[in-house]
Amino acid sequence: MTIPDEVIINKIHFFREKKVMLDRDLAELYNVTTFNLNKAVKRNLKRFPADFMFQLTEEEYKILIFQNGISSWGGTRKLPYVFTEQGVAMLSGILNSDIAIEVNIRIIRIFTKLREMLLTHKDILLKLEQLERQVVQNSDDIQRIFTALKELLIPPEQKNRQRIGFRRKSEDVGVEEGPGTPAA
Repeated sequence: MTIPDEVIINKIHFFREKKVMLDRDLAELYNVTTFNLNKAVKRNLKRFPADFMFQLTEEEYKILIFQNGISSWGGTRKLPYVFTEQGVAMLSGILNSDIAIEVNIRIIRIFTKLREMLLTHKDILLKLEQLERQVVQNSDDIQRIFTALKELLIPPEQKNRQRIGFRRKSEDVGVEEGPGTPAA
């Protein structure tokens, strides 16, 4: 019995900042009843601390029903338990059927793939942030270049311009130029 990865991936949810699987989904994959799965867990509660397994609150369960379109008609009477990746791994120690072992290996491999994909996405996000900073820096540099070019292309006003060179005394005093004096 080979279960497609997509089937398992679709049974992974995100609660309390953890990737988890519902007790009923695991029971279905292991080919046991939810009651028997939870009974085996309760006999081995020491193996399942709060970061391995927890029970959903009513609010979390309502969110789950809303997100997945799960019918509450004739459904669960108790709030479901969910298992983290470590909790799923621990289940293999208390469920000894061949199906449970095979399914557990598949689930753990999928959790590992998801973690690797997340790390790959983080690397991509970091590179995008670096590129964005470079673009901002380059944009500032380009803006400075355009400002300098505009200053070079726009001729300055003639009034404010001072003449460059030597002045003759006649220019300073306001003496009129006489014959034989070159015009400025």
